[in-house]
Amino acid sequence: MTAVGKAACAVALALAAATIEAAPANNISSKKHPNLAAAQHLTTQAYDKVVAAQNANEFDLGGHAKKARDLLEQANRELKAAAEYANTK
Repeated sequence: MTAVGKAACAVALALAAATIEAAPANNISSKKHPNLAAAQHLTTQAYDKVVAAQNANEFDLGGHAKKARDLLEQANRELKAAAEYANTK
């Protein structure tokens, strides 16, 4: 396989890996916690936009997009934890 062919395979594998990763979940009840559910929905939208940016730029974003996705996933989990905490009150 040529160097160009290997590079094309690497890009294809990277794109496939990004698509396999699931976006953060929307799993907060909008009836019980409308503001937290709305915030969580925004984190999933932002995550999707970061993935789209990575795809459009062939992942050449210096690792910053990956870090942004990780932070959005963390924010999503914290929002869920906040809703669960509120449920105990």
